[in-house]
Amino acid sequence: MAGLSTDAAVAAFREEGGRVVAALIRLTGDWDLAEEAVQEAFARALERWPRDGVPAKPAAWLTTTARNHALTRLRRSSLESAKLREVATLGAPEEDVDPSGVPDDRLRLMFTCCHPALPLDGRVALTLRTLAGLTTAEIARAFLVSESAMAQRLVRTRRKIRDAGIPYRVPPAHLLPERLSGVLGVLYLLFNEGYAATAGDSPSRHDLCVEAIRLSRTLAALMPGEPEVEGLLALMLLQHSRRAARMDADGELVTLEDQDRSSWNRPEIDEGVALLDVALRRGVAGPYQLQAAIAACHATAPTAAETDWPQIAALYGELARRVPSPVVELNRAVAVAMAEGPSAGLALVDLAAESGKLAGYHLLPATRADLLRRLGRRGEAAAAYREALALAGTEADRRFLSRRLAEISDAD
Repeated sequence: MAGLSTDAAVAAFREEGGRVVAALIRLTGDWDLAEEAVQEAFARALERWPRDGVPAKPAAWLTTTARNHALTRLRRSSLESAKLREVATLGAPEEDVDPSGVPDDRLRLMFTCCHPALPLDGRVALTLRTLAGLTTAEIARAFLVSESAMAQRLVRTRRKIRDAGIPYRVPPAHLLPERLSGVLGVLYLLFNEGYAATAGDSPSRHDLCVEAIRLSRTLAALMPGEPEVEGLLALMLLQHSRRAARMDADGELVTLEDQDRSSWNRPEIDEGVALLDVALRRGVAGPYQLQAAIAACHATAPTAAETDWPQIAALYGELARRVPSPVVELNRAVAVAMAEGPSAGLALVDLAAESGKLAGYHLLPATRADLLRRLGRRGEAAAAYREALALAGTEADRRFLSRRLAEISDAD
C-alpha cells in the first residue's frame, strides 16, 4: 500500500506540479518561492500519503499544501497583506482565466513561460525546469553545459524576470506566434530526453515521448499551417516509430543498422512522412523539417544498406548552415563516414574534438571509437571506448560500450 501511495504522489507531482508552480508564480511573482512550495508539498505527500492514504483529489491537496507553505513564507517575510490575501484565495489551477484559446493546460503554461523578453535559451531552460519536470542536470546535458553553468543560467533568467518586472500571465491569442520558437524548443528537448535519456537505468523515457507528441499534436491543431510545428511533429513520429526495435529481448541497445525494421511502427512512419510533405510544400524549410527529412530517409529505407547516406549528409550540411551546432556536425560526420568511408568521417570527428565544444559528451569518443573499429585500428578504438564509457550517463549505454570494447579485446 505504501508503494502505491508513493506512486500516486509521484504521478500527481508529475501531472500537476507545473500547473501549481505556475499559479503560485503568477500570484507571488517569486519563482523560487513557488518551486520551493511545490517541492515542500511533494515531500509532505511522500510522508503522509503512505500513512493516511491518497486523498480523493491529489491535485487539490498539492495545491492547498503548496499554497499554505507559500503563505507561511510570505508572513515570515512580512510582505504586504494584499499579496497574502491573493495567495490565500488561490484555488485549483483550472480556475485561471484563459485569454489565449490554447485548449491544453500544460501547453498554455508553456506559452506563458516562454516570454519573448527573455533570451531563447533561458526561456526554454526555465520552462523545462519549471513546467516539464526536467532536472537542472538533465537540462544541462541537453544544452551541453555543466550543471553549475545551467543553474547559474536559470538564476540569471529568474533575476531578469524579477528586475524587469516581466509579468507571468497567459498571453492573448495574437501574441502566441512570437512565443512559438520557445515552445517548439521546449517540446523538442522534452522529446529528446524521453527518446534518449541522459542518465538512469533506462535508455529512454516513454512517458516524456508520449507527452511531447500529444502536446505537439495539440499545437499543430491550434496553429495550422505552421511548417515548423508540422516538421517537429513529423520528426517525433518518425523517431518514435522505431521504439520497439531499439532494445532486444534482454534489454540491450540495438544499433540502427541492426534493428528489425519489420517491428517499426508503420502508421507512425506514414503519418510522419505525410506531415513532412505538407510542411515542405509550404516552401519554408526550417531546422525541424530538415531533421524530419533526415529521419524520413532512415524510416523509408527498406534495409540499412539501402539508406541514402549522401542525402542524409547533405541534409546535415544544410542543417549545420542554418543552425550551427557541434552535435549536428558530429552527426554529419557519421553520415559522411557512411557515404564516403570511415576515414572521411573520422577526419570530421577529429575536427569536432579539436573544437572542444563536445568535451564531456560521450557520443564523441563513442563515434570516434566506432570509426576506428571499422578501420581496424583496434588499439585506438579501445582507448576511445574506454573514454566513452567513463562519460556515458545510462546503464544501457555503458553495457553497449562495454560489449563493443570486449569484442575488440577478444579479437586481439
